[in-house]
Amino acid sequence: MGHLSTHVLDTMHGCPAAGMQVRLQRLHDDGRAETVRQVQLDADGRAGGPLLEGPAMATGRWRLLFEVAPYFRARGVELPEPPFIDTVTLDFGIADAAARYHVPLLASPWSYATYRGS
Repeated sequence: MGHLSTHVLDTMHGCPAAGMQVRLQRLHDDGRAETVRQVQLDADGRAGGPLLEGPAMATGRWRLLFEVAPYFRARGVELPEPPFIDTVTLDFGIADAAARYHVPLLASPWSYATYRGS
């Protein structure tokens, strides 16, 4: 059975990004972005389970929004206004609803990296 998951690591502090807010949106052909799920990451920097699975797991275009600047401010990091990185917006596609999609994010206040994990 397919599912979508995420995991965020704070590369500034060398730990999971516990408490970061993440939104999942479905992108529609007419340009609308529909918020499907909003989570606060757990102590391990994970959503506490799949973001999508079962009948909700559908092919198409999707977006993850990671609230990076609010997370680092909550950790006491002094950021400029506006911050260099505020919200990381990651658009991606699900081509096979029966496959596993894992979207990790490595983030600091000044950089980020992502890839399709396993």
